Amino acid sequence: MPARNVRSDGTGMIVDHTNIDEETVVPQMAALEADLFGRGAWSERSIRQEFHAPARTYLFDIDGCGIANCIAADGSAAKQPVVRGYAGFWYDGDDAEIMTIGVGRPYQRQGIAAALLETLIVSARRQGAKRMLLEVRVDNVPALALYERFGFTRMGLRKRYYQPEGIDAYTMSLDLEPRVVGFSATADTEHTSATHTTEQQ
Repeated sequence: MPARNVRSDGTGMIVDHTNIDEETVVPQMAALEADLFGRGAWSERSIRQEFHAPARTYLFDIDGCGIANCIAADGSAAKQPVVRGYAGFWYDGDDAEIMTIGVGRPYQRQGIAAALLETLIVSARRQGAKRMLLEVRVDNVPALALYERFGFTRMGLRKRYYQPEGIDAYTMSLDLEPRVVGFSATADTEHTSATHTTEQQ
């Protein structure tokens, strides 16, 4: 299970959705969804269904209070935090599929999306995922740049994936397992010796 306090940078922190009051974060996430994604935004009902679906991990970047102030000992909110960003994935036992990442407009270009993505990757690895998958709008240049910076590569194209706008989506993947990137063997011995390094994205 993800740690309560996943990351703190002095101005905000990332917490798992199971450790913060749902009634506090769901309306804020829904409002951010509506602002960021328009007609394709998730409703409060959809968000709650996601939270309670199996094998989901959702994270929130919250601002304005430390974990001791925002979350009481029993897990309830001592005072309402401000949701700056959010992200989540579904783990099916092999792959972790990113469901959403969003950052409020006043908080964009502050590294929040990168911190959320990095934390998702760490969490997926800990849960045993071999690969991380996602879809992204072909016209979302900042998101494409972010994913490529973290090592995601394009797999294919899904036509008219985002509705109701009918926008195409790239499918992208990131290998979460160490990979052998070098190999050498000696032919004049009875056994093979290999020298290899592991590369993690």
